[in-house]
Amino acid sequence: MLRVSAAAEAAGVPSASLVCEGFVGQAATTSVGLGMPNLPLAKVPGHVDVQTPDELRANVLNVTLPEVIRHLLNDPAPAVLDKDPPPDEIVFEGGFEEVNRFFYENGWSDGLPIVPPTVEKIGEFLRFTELAPEHKLGTLLPDNRAATVWNVAINGVMAGCRPEYMPVLVALAEALADPAYGVEHSGNTPGAETLAIVNGPIVRELDFNYLQGALRDGFQANTAIGRFFRLYLRNVAGFQLHKNDKATFGGTWRVAMAENEAVLRKIGWPTVAADMGLEAGANAVTIARYTGGDVIVSVYGDSAERMLPYLAEAVTRMNGWQLIFTVGIAQGTLRPLLVLSPILAETIARSGYGKADVKRYLFEHARLPARQFEAYYGQYTNLYPAKRSLNELVRLGRAHPVFAQSDDPGRLVPLVEEPEQFMIAVSGDPLRTNAYTFAHNGMLGFPTAKKIRLPRDWTALLRQARAR
Repeated sequence: MLRVSAAAEAAGVPSASLVCEGFVGQAATTSVGLGMPNLPLAKVPGHVDVQTPDELRANVLNVTLPEVIRHLLNDPAPAVLDKDPPPDEIVFEGGFEEVNRFFYENGWSDGLPIVPPTVEKIGEFLRFTELAPEHKLGTLLPDNRAATVWNVAINGVMAGCRPEYMPVLVALAEALADPAYGVEHSGNTPGAETLAIVNGPIVRELDFNYLQGALRDGFQANTAIGRFFRLYLRNVAGFQLHKNDKATFGGTWRVAMAENEAVLRKIGWPTVAADMGLEAGANAVTIARYTGGDVIVSVYGDSAERMLPYLAEAVTRMNGWQLIFTVGIAQGTLRPLLVLSPILAETIARSGYGKADVKRYLFEHARLPARQFEAYYGQYTNLYPAKRSLNELVRLGRAHPVFAQSDDPGRLVPLVEEPEQFMIAVSGDPLRTNAYTFAHNGMLGFPTAKKIRLPRDWTALLRQARAR
């Protein structure tokens, strides 16, 4: 809505954007990114979801309406925009503690110590890409700031990455800037966090952990690259707490996850990158945002037939309001992720199941009653206010026909439209019968994959880096 108001104001048409009280700060900082820090805002007090009709009417008449009238009858205040310093400008000089204090006070740090991004250290990162420092990888909302090779290197240094991680960092920035991912939603109130999945020979070359503790900090590549992603969102896209990042609770950034490709080759399953359309064996990174996750402990059985019912039930349990990304505000964009430990994947494959077969099983068995599905999008939340049944939505062309197989409110319906919309990865302790399931944030962080481009002299550069 703010973008529409900005276009109207630019065309000389007065506007007033209605904003709930909890989002006034976010609207103000988003307006800066739109180039209009003076964009007129009309506050709606409190939160409309918990107000009675009388309370809402009184708030709108007494507070919102007068502000709307004032904005429509008066010119906005003159715009004043602070400019970013030139990319190569040295903004501060000092010791380690002084630099960290300065960065924290300016909102450039996540609160943990950062590695001071000196020109020398940035130069070390730039050696690992053939792209020019000023090369633009895309534009990141809400601040409308360019993602460049230079600012990727800066944030990589700050996050504690090694210079040889640079090709992965560039690919991450490219994925983040891809409109399909939807970076502008990174500050939404559910507080979802992004998971990066790494594939290809680079997993071993950079010593990613894909074994025991695959989703925990402790290996530099997984940990520092995960931290880079959050720092880049903060410093380049502009997502900072109490400003553009409106996560109600939020979570700490996730470490990057690497797949166990030796096991995948052994059982003949494709990688996540291959599922995303990239060629087999490619160095690649896939990102998606997840609202939460849960471990599936002690999966029992010596066959797929004994294991899969537990996995399907757990995946179903993890998804609730997220079903609005299947039917509702963003039809067909839900992509639940199931991470299998290697021993689970091997046991399932030994039963003759390929990855596509597992997805088909989840599609057919990870189901819930239609009345419960409808409650998630139309009764418990206001996320799909029309309150229509699944059958009505199918008749209107707003839901896939699979959701209207009968009129029985107790019929079981799937979580997604098609089997291929489930995502499956293989990683973690090779000898533990556990799995992990993630609830996806739909179009507000849609799965996006990018190839990792290595410099022509990658092998020599990597050898030099390892010798240090």
